[in-house]
Amino acid sequence: QLQLVESGGGLVQPGGSLRLSCAASGFTLDYYAIGWFRQAPGKEREGVSCISSSDGSTYYADSVKGRFTISRDNAKNTVYLQMNSLKPEDTAVYYCAARGLIATMVVEEYDYWGQGTQVTVSS
Repeated sequence: QLQLVESGGGLVQPGGSLRLSCAASGFTLDYYAIGWFRQAPGKEREGVSCISSSDGSTYYADSVKGRFTISRDNAKNTVYLQMNSLKPEDTAVYYCAARGLIATMVVEEYDYWGQGTQVTVSS
């Protein structure tokens, strides 16, 4: 059974850092593009970052560019999202998702989803 499990969320002060992990089981991440999405209360789910399988291309939402970094460790079957200089507006439930080789930032184009991990940025 294909499964994605996020971890690494928590409470952090503004300006702090967190690293989210997305671990896959039941399939090999090598052949899948992975996206990170987030959903704040009362808002739609939005794309944060994604990484392609084919060439490792990465993409970022303008709101996180320069602060977040997506990476993958195929040996550990895990994708990471390093989040630095966190802001209160980054507060949301963060999800990882998998689809075919090419990454997109479109929620509807992803086939497999994790359960999410809460990130709260507050002083």
